[in-house]
Amino acid sequence: MASYSLDAIRAAAEARYGSTDIELDGDTVRLLNPLRLRKEKRAELTQLQDHMSGEDADQEELLSQAIRLVAEHPKAADKLLTEINGDLAVLAEIFDAYGRGTQAGEASASAA
Repeated sequence: MASYSLDAIRAAAEARYGSTDIELDGDTVRLLNPLRLRKEKRAELTQLQDHMSGEDADQEELLSQAIRLVAEHPKAADKLLTEINGDLAVLAEIFDAYGRGTQAGEASASAA
């Protein structure tokens, strides 16, 4: 029978479902993998993603809300959004990187 410590399982979860980290002025803004969010936040993120495909969707506002939702700390999210200064191309790049970082973890979870 195999035996694992909780610390080893946590380390494996972090390796597989780790955050997307953005360096900003000597700080790190951590955007948490959706699987690491509380159930309510995951549901809210899904709603935001559904709204993004709407014709009248304000992409800048929705992506900014998503950053606030998945950021580990609200103040870090605000600092990042201040630096982005409404640049939709930068927001899109962040979420492209975020999506690539979370796809591998989600695919692994569904395969299990």
